[in-house]
Amino acid sequence: MDDERNEPMNSGRPKTTKRWLTVILGTVTVLFTSVQCGTPTEQAGSAQPAGTTPPPRTSTASSPSSSSPPASSPSPRIEQAPAPDCEATIAGMSPRQRLAQLVVVGVNAGDPQAAVKLVRDQQVGGIFLGGNETALLQNRALDEVQKAAKVPVSVAIDEEGGRVQRIDALDGDMPSARKMAKTMTPAQVRTKAAERGRQMRARGVTVDYAPDADITGQPDRDIVGDRSFGADPEVARKYVLAFAQGLRDAGVQPVLKHFPCHGHATGDSHKGLVRTPPLASLRKVDLVPYRDIDEYGEVGVMVGHLDVPDLTGGTPSTLAAPAYRLLRQDYAFDGPVITDDLGAMKAITSQYPLPTAVLKALKAGADQALWSSGGNVGTVLATLEQALASGDLPAARVDEALARVLTAKRACG
Repeated sequence: MDDERNEPMNSGRPKTTKRWLTVILGTVTVLFTSVQCGTPTEQAGSAQPAGTTPPPRTSTASSPSSSSPPASSPSPRIEQAPAPDCEATIAGMSPRQRLAQLVVVGVNAGDPQAAVKLVRDQQVGGIFLGGNETALLQNRALDEVQKAAKVPVSVAIDEEGGRVQRIDALDGDMPSARKMAKTMTPAQVRTKAAERGRQMRARGVTVDYAPDADITGQPDRDIVGDRSFGADPEVARKYVLAFAQGLRDAGVQPVLKHFPCHGHATGDSHKGLVRTPPLASLRKVDLVPYRDIDEYGEVGVMVGHLDVPDLTGGTPSTLAAPAYRLLRQDYAFDGPVITDDLGAMKAITSQYPLPTAVLKALKAGADQALWSSGGNVGTVLATLEQALASGDLPAARVDEALARVLTAKRACG
């Protein structure tokens, strides 16, 4: 989920010690499911797209502003019941309130009052700020958004550096991932990310859809291009880890993207289906940044709209249960997983209306469904409510996702 603002792009553990689910431990309910997901996630209405390929950036300031900052073969899905400290919080929520926490909606960063109204009326779990507008990032405007929320709302931007930045007009430019890898050590990148994270946090941002963990040697302006830390997976992993750790040092949640990796994929998910090399190839190169993922600490992962031929079989990973099983079981990730943009990318929108895509993603294993275009929140939640009531969306799946989301926001207990 990313959203570029420069020239248009050609469009973006083996088992280890558990971390998140040790927080979410509880009664384990084993559900044997055979989830058949449809097919193919980004763009924006009032907000800019959040997906793989950002839109053109119209302005960049290099000096700070004075404004306020400052395949897996199918196997049983194991759905974890919430830990006691989350159970009390969840028990006090209505079905609609629970479901609302599982969506992240794009807002117009130039219209703070609309964002406040959205959160007050719908109590969504998160908002995403895309595009060039910065009113929501100034003068403590996001404080009013948080006051409207009964449960703290996550506030996300996609601040990668280079072509994908949100606060450069306020806090100065940050180099692209590729440039950082060429000119800085991992320790320096961690320091740079921590500095940027503190700037984001001071403005009310809590989540950064970065770093880009894709591996590629593409030319700078290609789909991923200079958003990647490089073509050498071992070297790139060091920089991805450093950037993520820097954000965490500043109190901002990093989100690695785009699992199961866009670096060697063909196609543009803004325009249609995107296909990756076979899974065996991904494991050797593209998936290396996800190895020993517990070393990153508390992070999220964004799943892209990618078809892995021998894993998802023509279905974008955002809607495919095998992709989530790969991440959960083979790479032992137990933190929150968010989709790439479901509302503005033709890999999804050409086949499914938004409410259907959101439902499919949550059923497949996503903890949060993102759409950057905003709107349709009531319709989406009504669809999810109906599915929950009928059992089409299992209650255990909702509570499993909700526990991860609330834990990431420190909203339990």
